[in-house]
Formats: sequence, structure tokens, C-alpha cells
Amino acid sequence: MKVQSYLSFEGRCDEALGFYKKALGAEIVQLMRYSEAPAEGAPGNNAEAGCAGGMPSPDKVMHAVVRIGETELLASDGRCSGQAEFKGVMLALTAKTDADARKWFDALADGGQVMQPLIPTFFTSSFGMLSDRFGLGWLLVVHAD
Repeated sequence: MKVQSYLSFEGRCDEALGFYKKALGAEIVQLMRYSEAPAEGAPGNNAEAGCAGGMPSPDKVMHAVVRIGETELLASDGRCSGQAEFKGVMLALTAKTDADARKWFDALADGGQVMQPLIPTFFTSSFGMLSDRFGLGWLLVVHAD
């Protein structure tokens, strides 16, 4: 069994993917736009399984697979409501060094909100929490050997 996070950026997926590429070296493994979906009624398209209220703009991201380090995340523009909500969810990013933790923390914090500055704690040399510019929560920690 495999469990993966599926992130809905509500119309800002392209912007988010570009941000994570720059901030974390993310690699886009797969990207499909709504324009690539078969027309309603075409073979392989179950009209009843379509989006409520119609399809988002054809240039929006229907589905993406993004690799960050050893992890693949799934993402889309979702229903393009304009405001993603990642309530109660954080992604944990484990660094091997304090320098990596600092670099990634600062990059993710750009335009976001720091909840816990990156500091040494009793359980690791660097720990911090933030919400990035898309409202996605991140917890950064250095792996203690």
C-alpha cells in the first residue's frame, strides 16, 4: 500500500509548482491540463464523473505528479476557487544538515508566515514550522542520527 498527499491549489498550481521547483528543487514528473481531458461523451469520459459546475479553464492543471527529494506529491488546480485551504495538514521536510534546513526554510518562508522560527531543540539541531505563500504548512527538521 502507498499513501500520497494530493494538494489542490485552487487555481494556483502552475505558480506553486514553479515555486517548489525553485525553493526545493522539485521535479515535475507528470502534468496534464484540463484541455487534455476527452470531450464530454467521448469514449473513456464518464460525464457523471466530471466536475460539478463544469470544467475549469482548459489551461489549468488537472493533475500533476511532483517529486521532491525521495517523495512524490500529487497536485492540481482543483475547482479553481482561488483560495486553497490546507487546514490541519502539514508536510514534514527532513534535512540531513542544518544548512539544508536553513536554505529550505528560508525559501519556503518567502511570502509565507513563520509559525516557529528554525531553532535548535532538545530533539534536533534544527526545527521550524511555517505556512508558505499558498497556505501549505511545512515542518522542517534535521534528522538526528
